Amino acid sequence: MRRRDFLTLLGGAAASVAWPLAARAQPTGKVARLGFLKFGPASAFAGRVEVLRTGLRALGYVEGKNMVIEFRWAETVDQLSELAAELVRMNVDIIFATSSTEVEAVRPLTTTIPIVFATHSDPVGLGHVASLARPGGNITGLADVQPDLAAKRLELLQEVVPHVTRFGVFWSPTAPSHAPVLQVVEAAGAKLGVALHPVSVRTVEEFDGAFATLARARVGGVFVVASALTTAHPARLAELALQHRLPSMFAVRGNVEAGGLMAYTPDYNDLTRRAATYIDKILKGAKPADLPVEQASTYELVINLKTAKTLGLTIPPPSCFRRTK
Repeated sequence: MRRRDFLTLLGGAAASVAWPLAARAQPTGKVARLGFLKFGPASAFAGRVEVLRTGLRALGYVEGKNMVIEFRWAETVDQLSELAAELVRMNVDIIFATSSTEVEAVRPLTTTIPIVFATHSDPVGLGHVASLARPGGNITGLADVQPDLAAKRLELLQEVVPHVTRFGVFWSPTAPSHAPVLQVVEAAGAKLGVALHPVSVRTVEEFDGAFATLARARVGGVFVVASALTTAHPARLAELALQHRLPSMFAVRGNVEAGGLMAYTPDYNDLTRRAATYIDKILKGAKPADLPVEQASTYELVINLKTAKTLGLTIPPPSCFRRTK
C-alpha cells in the first residue's frame, strides 16, 4: 500500500473541508432508502454526515427527492443492536455502518441487505470480509487499518517525549478491533523498550477513573486507541490529558483539534466521501461481494502547538521524525 504523509501543525482553529460537486445526472427510478447506523451523539459526527451527503449529491442523490436517509444514533453499544434490528425490519436498501463497532452490531442480523463501512479498522482480521480483494457476503467499504498504524503512532509519541519510559494505553473492550490493536501496541512497546499500562473504558463516565488510574501508575503519556467512544468525546479526553499533564497520541484529527497533543491519522473525511461511491454502485446493481475493500492512502501527522506549549514540550522539526514505510 502506497502512503502519502503530511505534517500539520495546529495553532488552535479547526480546519474545514468542502468537496466539489461533480456534474452528474441524478439516478432515476425509485427513492433509495439508506440506513445510517452510528454509535455516539449526532453532534459529534455532523461533519462526516455532511461529507457523506456531499459525496452522495455529487453522484446525483438528493435527500427528499430520490433518497431518504434513516438515521439511527445509539447512546450505548448495547443500543446499537436494537437500532440495527430496526433498520433490518425496515428493509432499507443499504445500511451504512461506518466502523467495526457498527458492522459487528448489524452483521448477524442480515445476509441480504448490503452493509457499507468507511472507517473499519480490521475487516479481514475480524472476519467481516473474506479478503480485501474479494469481500464475499454482503459487506464491503473502506478501511483505516488501525493495526498497521498502531506501532507507528507509539513510535511517534516516543519521539516527542523520548524521556518517557511508561505510557498508558486507553482502549475500549466494546470496540471489536481493539484486541488486535492492543497486541500490536504491546509488541511495539517491547521493541521500543517502553512499559505500557492499559486501561479500558466502556462509557464516557469511566474516563475520569481511567485517567486517575494512569496517574497512580505514573505514566508519562497516553496512547488512545481510536473508537466511536473516543471520537465522540474529544473535548473531555483532551481536558483530562491536560489536567494530568499527559502528552497524548490519537488516531483522529478531531481529537487534536479539541486539544489533544497529536495524531497520526488517515483522512476520515476522504474515506467517508469515497463510501458514497460504494453506495452508488450497489444501488445500481453491483454486489458487495464483488467490490474490493479500499484502504486509506493519505495520512497526516497533526500536532497541536498550543497544547505542546502548555505541556512544556518542544516539537522536533518535521525532518527529525522517522519516515513511515
